[in-house]
Order: sequence, then structure tokens, then C-alpha cells
Amino acid sequence: MELEAARRAVLAAVRGTCAADLPRLLHWMRNTNDFDELVVSNNDVVLKNIAEDLRNRLPIEAMFNSEHQAVQKIHQHPLPMIHVDAFLYDDDFVDSLCEEGKMSRSYCTECGSYKTASLAPENGSNIILRGADKESVPKYPTIIPGYLYSSASQLYGVEMNADFCQLQEMMVTKYQFIDRIKVVHADICTEASLLQKADVVVMNNVFEYFLDRQEQARYETLADKLLLIQQYQFKTAWEFIAFNVRKRGSLLVTVPSLKESLSKLQTNIQLNQWVEEMQLNYDVYMEKDVDREALEQIHLYRIL
Repeated sequence: MELEAARRAVLAAVRGTCAADLPRLLHWMRNTNDFDELVVSNNDVVLKNIAEDLRNRLPIEAMFNSEHQAVQKIHQHPLPMIHVDAFLYDDDFVDSLCEEGKMSRSYCTECGSYKTASLAPENGSNIILRGADKESVPKYPTIIPGYLYSSASQLYGVEMNADFCQLQEMMVTKYQFIDRIKVVHADICTEASLLQKADVVVMNNVFEYFLDRQEQARYETLADKLLLIQQYQFKTAWEFIAFNVRKRGSLLVTVPSLKESLSKLQTNIQLNQWVEEMQLNYDVYMEKDVDREALEQIHLYRIL
């Protein structure tokens, strides 16, 4: 059935509904998930299968013990925190884990235990950190959709952690993505050639996760000296990116914005001489459960 014929058929069905049931029918049409399976593509199914494979190979927090800096950052947080990867666990999945007692949105304010009754959201019970990338540029949430939903001839994922490299290579081989995806085990700051040649560079929280920007570098203690070193590394990494991502007309996608990422750092980066921000239409993403605030953290730039 063609679109116009289908539209007429739907309208005829609605007009044929008795007046008493019409409000309930319209409410159902506006809010139901029953149509979702009609618009799911094969690529969507592949992504769900990959997410299931990864969940079976990772602990719930989706972190390896070898991710020393990321694990340390979680432990240093002043409040109890659970890392949840948004690619692997959507809100419905998190809810089911909470119901099974495998995860909690609540914690005891006396001892930090997660074995508590559920608290209301206004009491600050939701302490789950979602979607924070760890030590990679980029991880599976970026590179595999890039294979499925773009025509890019080659995609490179630069990953510092050997365990995640092995895991990604398993997925790339299993799902036969090896013709266009290559996983590089390296620090991005050693991959100048890749950055210089890239048409599109995607950076999703690649450095922010390691540095609490509210902290000020001091010299009184060893920990403060280490923090100063970290700030220097953070600054140096951004300057490396800005120096090498210079291909005119190429695109840079960041989460969060470059302005936010660089706001607490003293660098020599002149954004207006390096990039031009391109306005995005955030309303084009029509899923009703989309996190608008998270979506607006995505920024697109053209290299000048």
C-alpha cells in the first residue's frame, strides 16, 4: 500500500471509531510503542545484538580493572557512584536490573550502602553516571554505528586499553566489520598521522572524564602535584589535537563543546582561527524518550 492510500485507510479507521472510544484511541496512537517494531531496521537489530554480546562479556559497570584512571575517578567521587554505559543499558534495562537487585538507584547516606529502599528522584536517588566514555577515541558506541549508518570508507578506533581493544576486535570480527573498521591500540597523542588525514574526528568525553575542573592545582601535597601533572597532560592533549586536526573542510564532532572543554585550561588554542561551529537541528531526532539535554551536548565543527 502506498503512502497516500495508507493515510486514507488510517483516517477512515479513526473516523469509524465510536465517539466514546475515540479519545482513548488517539491517546494510544500518540503514546504506544506498538509501532516501534515496524520501523526497526536490520542495523538497529545488529546494534542490539552487539550490545547483548558486550553485556555478556563485561561486568555490569562496563569497566575493566585495567582501566586504572577511570576506576580511580569513580572511587574518588564524594558520593557513591555507579558507572552505566548508555550503549549497553537503556533506562528500561537499568530499571529491570534494579528490580532484580543487581543495581540500585539509591544509597544510604550514613554508610554509602546500595542496600536501601528506593528514594524519590527529588531526594537525589539517581546517582548513575551515564554514557561517560573512558580511555578511548572512540569506543564501540561511535565506531560501529559509523559502520552501519555511514558510507565512510574506513573507520579507525583509537583505544588506550588493551582489554577493550581485544573486545572490540572480537566484535569487529564476529559481525564482519573488518573490511572498514580498524582498532588501533594507542594513545591518541601518538597518532598524529591519523588525525591529519581524517575527514571526520569524533571526540566523546575523551579527556573530561579524568579531570575534576573545579579542583585548583596546589603544591602542598603529593596528590596536588599529581593533579598539576594531570592538568598539564590534559592541556597538552588538547593542543596536540588542535595542532593535528587541520585538514580544511574536515569535521570535528565533540561532546561537550570545545568552549566548555577548554574553558578551565590555559592553552594557546584560538577557536575562531581553528574551527567554525555548525548549527545542528536537535529536533530532527524524533524519538520521544530522547534525552534532550544529552543531545544538546553534541557539537559539530568545520575545520577552517
